[in-house]
Amino acid sequence: MPAALVVVYACLVIVEIAVVAAWVAATRRHRWPVRPVASDLWIGAVTSFLDTLGIGNYAQITAAFKLRGHPPDELIPGTLNVGNSVGILLSSALFISVVPVEPVLLMAMVIAAGAGAWVGAGIVSRMPRRMIQIVMGIALVLAAGFFTMTNLGVVPPTGAAMALHGWKFALAVAANFVLGALMCAGIGNYAPSMALLALLGMNPIAAYPIMIASDGVLIPVASLGFIRSGRFAPAVAVGLTLGGFVGVIAAFPLVKMLADHLTLMRWAVTGVIAYAAVAMLRSALAPAGEARAPVAPG
Repeated sequence: MPAALVVVYACLVIVEIAVVAAWVAATRRHRWPVRPVASDLWIGAVTSFLDTLGIGNYAQITAAFKLRGHPPDELIPGTLNVGNSVGILLSSALFISVVPVEPVLLMAMVIAAGAGAWVGAGIVSRMPRRMIQIVMGIALVLAAGFFTMTNLGVVPPTGAAMALHGWKFALAVAANFVLGALMCAGIGNYAPSMALLALLGMNPIAAYPIMIASDGVLIPVASLGFIRSGRFAPAVAVGLTLGGFVGVIAAFPLVKMLADHLTLMRWAVTGVIAYAAVAMLRSALAPAGEARAPVAPG
C-alpha cells in the first residue's frame, strides 16, 4: 500500500477512534439514552443513501427533523455531526479501496481540508454566510451549465484522469483548503469538489473518495465538541448511525455502476451540482427569520 494511502487511513482511523471513545465514555457518564425510534433509522438510511450518491444529507436530515418536530432546533447541528461521524468511515473506506485516485493527491487534499477547517473555524465563521452562499450558488449554477453543455456535446468533454500534476495539483489542494474552511460557515464541499475536479480534467468518480475522505476527518473532529458539550440528541444520533450504514451499503453499488458509464456519471454529477446550487441560493435568499439548513458536506 502506498505510504500516502497509509497516512489517509491513519488519519481516518485516529479521529474515528477518538470520537467513538468520547461518545461511549460520555454516554456511560451521563447515562444518555441509546435506543432510537424507527423514524431515526429510516431518516439515517434514506439520507445516507443520498449522501453516498453525492447529494449530501444534512439539509435532508434537518428537513425531516423539522417536519416531525424533534429534536429541538438547538440540538440539530450536533445531532447531524455526531450521527454521521461513524458512518463516514465506512463510506471513506469503500470509495478509497475501489476508486483508484492518485494516493498523494488524496492525502494532500484530505490534509488540506482538515487544515482549512482548523484555520477557518475562527475566520470564516465570522464572515457573512449569506454572501458566501450567493457566490457559491452562482458558481455552481455556472458549473452546472458548463456540464450540461458538455453532456450535450456543445463543448468538449472533461477528462477522465485519476490524478493531477503541476499547477492543477496545487490548485486542487488549495481549493480543498478553502472548502474545508467554508465548512465552518455551513457550506458543503460535495458539489464544489465535483465541479472543481471535473473542470481540472479528472474523472467525476475521482471526486468521491476525495470529498468523502475529507469529511471522514472533518466530521468526527467537529463531533468531539458536541459530545463534550452534550448539545445533541444521543438516541437520534444512534439511529442516524445505524440507518446510515444501511444507506451507504445500498447506494455504493449504484455509484460504481455509474462510474462504468461515464456519460451517465456526468449527468449524475450535473444533477448533484444543480441541486446544490438551487439549495444554496434558496438558503441565501431566504428571509432572515427563516432558519434553513446548509447544503450538506455529507
